[in-house]
Amino acid sequence: MRVIPRASRTELVGVRNGILLVRVTAAPVDGAANEALIKLLVKRLGVTRHEVRIVSGEHARQKGVLIEGLTVEHLRARLRKKM
Repeated sequence: MRVIPRASRTELVGVRNGILLVRVTAAPVDGAANEALIKLLVKRLGVTRHEVRIVSGEHARQKGVLIEGLTVEHLRARLRKKM
């Protein structure tokens, strides 16, 4: 997942080179962009806050995110519906 902070809108942009692109309005300061990313994923994927966790890239634009309770197929299907 690639996160673009300080965007004009918070949104799922699409997939480029197999990587999900996400824009967030929050700045990458004090974890604000990470929190905005998590809130967006919770809202768009219909999961709870405790099911979403950043597992790598906490201080980078490229992030690894774990969403518990969803298989890759279910995740892709939900993302397709929301984009």
